[in-house]
Amino acid sequence: MRYNLITILGPTAVGKTRLAALLADRFNGAVISADSRQVYKGMDIGTGKDIADYNVKGKIVESYLIDLIEPEKEYNLFSFMRNFHLAFDKICGNGKIPFLAGGTGLYLHSVLKDYNLTKVEFDTGRYEELNRMDLVELTYALKRINPALHNTTDLLIKDRVIRAIIIAEGGAVKEEEKESIRPLVIGVRFEREIIKERITARLKHRLQNGMIDEVKNLVARGIPFERLELFGLEYKFVGRYLKGELNYDEMYRNLNGAIHSFAKRQMTWFRKMEREGIVIRWIEGPDFQQAEKIINDNYFS
Repeated sequence: MRYNLITILGPTAVGKTRLAALLADRFNGAVISADSRQVYKGMDIGTGKDIADYNVKGKIVESYLIDLIEPEKEYNLFSFMRNFHLAFDKICGNGKIPFLAGGTGLYLHSVLKDYNLTKVEFDTGRYEELNRMDLVELTYALKRINPALHNTTDLLIKDRVIRAIIIAEGGAVKEEEKESIRPLVIGVRFEREIIKERITARLKHRLQNGMIDEVKNLVARGIPFERLELFGLEYKFVGRYLKGELNYDEMYRNLNGAIHSFAKRQMTWFRKMEREGIVIRWIEGPDFQQAEKIINDNYFS
C-alpha cells in the first residue's frame, strides 16, 4: 500500500473535523486530532471540541488525542508525537485507517515530515543557564537557531523560549530517510472572505453559548490568568475581559481579529509545507464527495 495515513488539514472554521469523521466512517477509520488545545480537559467550546462532529448515523466515530490532560499540565511537541504514534499503532493494529485531522501547523508538520524526537530533560543545568539571560537575549538566540520560527507568540513567554532553545539544541531531530509515515494529505480551504464570515459567525455562536462560562469555570478551579494567556485566542481575550482589562465589545473585536490573523498564519504554514515537498490535494470546502474520490483514486491505488 502506498499510503498508511490520511490527513485532513486546513485553517480554522473550514469543517475539517466533521469531514474527517465522515470519511473515517466511510473507510473504516479512526480520527487522531492534531489540535494543540483539544488535549486539555474542560476546554471544549473555545477549542471547537464538538462531540457532535464525530456522530455519524447515530454512531460515534473513534477518536484520539482529545481530553488527555488537565489544563494545569504542560503538553508539548514530544508529548504529541508520542501520543500520535501510540494512537497510530493502535488504529493500524485494529485493521483501521488512521485519519489525522487538525490545524496546528507544527503538529501536522512533525507527522508529515516524520520527525524523530528525543525526550529532552528540562531539569538540567542548561535550563538554569538560559534562565539567567533576559528575554531579548533568549529570543535572539532562538531565532538564530530557528529562523523560521512558527509561532511568534511563544517569544513573549520566557519559559517557552528557554524550552524551545533546549529542544532546538538537541531534542528535535528529523530523520529524512525514515519512511514509516506515508501520508495522503487533503487540504480544506475557502476563499478568504468566506473564511472570515465563518470565523465571525462561529465566534458569535460560541460567545452566546457558554464560552465565557467555560473560561469562568477554568478560573474558578484555580487556572491563573497567566495560564489562560498561554492558551491564546478565546482563553486569552475572554480572560482579559473577566479581569476587567477589556469591555465586552473590545474583547469581541480583538478576539475576532486575532482569529482572522491566526487563519492567515495557518495558510502560510501550509504553503511552507508545500514548498518543502508535501503534496496537499486541496478541495473547496469540506466536500465529502471530492475527498472520497481523492482517497479512492490514491489511497487504494
